[in-house]
Amino acid sequence: MDFGFAAGDEVFRGEARAWLGANVSDTADRRAWERTLGKAGWIGIGWGESGYGNRSATLTQQVVWAEEYARSGAPPRSGHIGEKLLAPTLLAHGTDEQKARFLPPVAVGEELWCQGYSEPGAGSDLAGVRTKAERASDGTYRVSGQKIWTSLAHEADWCFVLARTDPESVRHHGLSFLLVPMDQPGRIEVRPIRQMTGTSDFNEVFFDGAHARVEHVVGGEGAGWKVAMSLLGFERGVSTLAQQIGFAQELGRVVETAVRSGAVGDPVVRERLVRQWAELRVMRWNALRTLGRAGDAGAPSVAKLLWGGWHQRLGELAMQVRGAAAGVGPVEWSASAPYGLDEAQHLFLFSRADTIYGGSDQVQRTIIAERVLGLPREPKGVV
Repeated sequence: MDFGFAAGDEVFRGEARAWLGANVSDTADRRAWERTLGKAGWIGIGWGESGYGNRSATLTQQVVWAEEYARSGAPPRSGHIGEKLLAPTLLAHGTDEQKARFLPPVAVGEELWCQGYSEPGAGSDLAGVRTKAERASDGTYRVSGQKIWTSLAHEADWCFVLARTDPESVRHHGLSFLLVPMDQPGRIEVRPIRQMTGTSDFNEVFFDGAHARVEHVVGGEGAGWKVAMSLLGFERGVSTLAQQIGFAQELGRVVETAVRSGAVGDPVVRERLVRQWAELRVMRWNALRTLGRAGDAGAPSVAKLLWGGWHQRLGELAMQVRGAAAGVGPVEWSASAPYGLDEAQHLFLFSRADTIYGGSDQVQRTIIAERVLGLPREPKGVV
């Protein structure tokens, strides 16, 4: 499929590949790495002509950068939530003062963000948010409640929090989108969540009267649902194509293992390997087809359904081609594999959550049914 890559995009690819090849280091501190990216102008290339980012790049060049980053073996980003989620939301809904305050520190890699959406009783059903934000006598807000599955909360300087500012409201009404500083000892507590892989990528966050300034409400009080939904629209875009580069690398390692173990001689295994490859190509074509298209309510949900199930099946296949050896861990343990899991075992266990986080498969199917196919809406209870 011709996505319209131009000659200039290949020049850009060469520049990106050369810079990454010269600067990627296995020992890089993640916060220091964000500053390195910012200093070289690689953060905020998708912010258009806003004046707050670094270099400007076309949509195809953003795809090129994301793909080359994934191929380079560079460390996982700590600043992607600020760059890919908060920044486009502020550009769409923020005041000039909010943009001037928050975008430049993201662009230079100095301030990291986390996302305060999900709660124990409001995960996929986000409208059930119970976290409260009450106006205090000094004009600020006091935020109280609990968020869960909060990625990078232990590293973040700020959190954008969806909270209920109207105590009498229900569902998606009366919510506001607040920017809350995380450095509030005694008012904000972060507790890592131990996963079955032995790692802690997510956290619980407890707010006990945490302060948020009135001028840090994005979109105005009561407009939180609109802003929150707008942000979710930015969550799946160029990054999907970069994610598929990682998927292709994982699939390649599964194929290599199947050849070494002799599992490739099984026609059922061969069929599964070919199917995984073909489905990955379809995902890429679908991502390219929908990239940059606004107003397609079903596209993000279709993409999530495709890659969530695909990755989960890849984890299962990674175990199948290993045979009995899949149940045995390596001798050496490490910080990245505290249970002695190898790469394939970690893939299998972690991918079990792929059809849940970021919006469960059931929720994605409901969105497609109601917003795309026009089927009757599912009855919702009152919170």
